[in-house]
Amino acid sequence: MAVRQIYKGRIVDLRVEPVRLPNGAIVELELLRHRGASAVAAVDAEGRVVLIHQYRYAAGGFIWELPAGVLDPDEAPIRCAARELQEEAGQAADSLTHLGTIFTTPGFTDERIHLFLARGLHATPAAHEEDEVIVEVRWIPMPEALAMIRRGEIVDGKTIAGLHLAAAALAEGA
Repeated sequence: MAVRQIYKGRIVDLRVEPVRLPNGAIVELELLRHRGASAVAAVDAEGRVVLIHQYRYAAGGFIWELPAGVLDPDEAPIRCAARELQEEAGQAADSLTHLGTIFTTPGFTDERIHLFLARGLHATPAAHEEDEVIVEVRWIPMPEALAMIRRGEIVDGKTIAGLHLAAAALAEGA
């Protein structure tokens, strides 16, 4: 059995790969290879986090998210976080602290999203890309953002993880 490439695009690479599992079984797995991404919880001096309201076709409409994006080839995750914060939210940060890394859906993809906390924020021109439809950039107090998760108003996994990790880091004095 050989690796079969089904599709290779600018962001994803869909393959069928033969795999020997830890139990000795050999199976073919459909895998979506992804170069990774970064997301950033930018929190200002008043304890507000910036969220973007962005159109996501696959999600069926607009959702609230942290600024985030795919790593450029050979781009460091921290650099991607800074770039996406500027492009999507019009903010630059004096400091970016790595909060952790998550697998989005480890059953079929190797996509990892690196999560960062941004502090020392200052405005800079936003530069949305052609495929980004961001209708609102909103500063929300962290407790309210966490309440939005509980109410089901924030459903994006990276945003949920990033907000909880950021809130914990802030509580610990990061």
